Amino acid sequence: MGREVTLKILRYNPQDPSDKPRFDEYKLEETPGMSLFIALNLIRENQDATLAFDFVCRAGICGSCGMVVNGKPALACRTLVNNFEEDVITIMPMAAFKLIKDLSVDTGNWMNGMSKRVESWVHTNKETDISKIEEKIEPDVADETFELDRCIECGICVAACGTKIMRDDFIGAVGLNRVARFDIDPHDERTAEDYYELVGDDDGIFGCMTLLGCEDNCPKHLPLQTKIAYLRRKLVEQKSDK
Repeated sequence: MGREVTLKILRYNPQDPSDKPRFDEYKLEETPGMSLFIALNLIRENQDATLAFDFVCRAGICGSCGMVVNGKPALACRTLVNNFEEDVITIMPMAAFKLIKDLSVDTGNWMNGMSKRVESWVHTNKETDISKIEEKIEPDVADETFELDRCIECGICVAACGTKIMRDDFIGAVGLNRVARFDIDPHDERTAEDYYELVGDDDGIFGCMTLLGCEDNCPKHLPLQTKIAYLRRKLVEQKSDK
């Protein structure tokens, strides 16, 4: 027999005027290899079908199941119940995003707005001829670009960010990571001045307080602080030239 654990979950439906935020507790038996994703599904299947949370892949790829677990943002599918010595695990939605219901938050619209804000596409005046082999780049440059492309836009770096709590319009590590990714990409012809116009303010690169919450909690272990520091140095030079 496994130990009995209690999941203490914040429940609230903001679309229901009569609903009030509350914590509901659910008890279940821990099984070997049980993740929070499995536990939440068991609760929804066997105890409370009204419990709302998001998931798609169950493999840490889609980024849908981000939530705050015992005060820290994490992916439910990558978080094992046996990681916690205590028998009570408190789960809340990520406060940085619009609440849909219970543990479900709207990261999609936020990420879409972020993508537009940093103009997350290759800027070039070259015309692409699909009948020809694509332009080659150096393998080390490709590796560096692909490394940053591993971001799954789960929102955990945003939820873990102290600056985001104080500045609602802060672009977050995910947005700055996207800028760094296109700055590295040789297909993109934008200059430091172009990037400065996008994120060269306190809601962008100069708002980061380097608290490391983003990198400490990133489930893909991206080098967020390294890239943010690189981008800040580059744009500080641009600022001094103005």
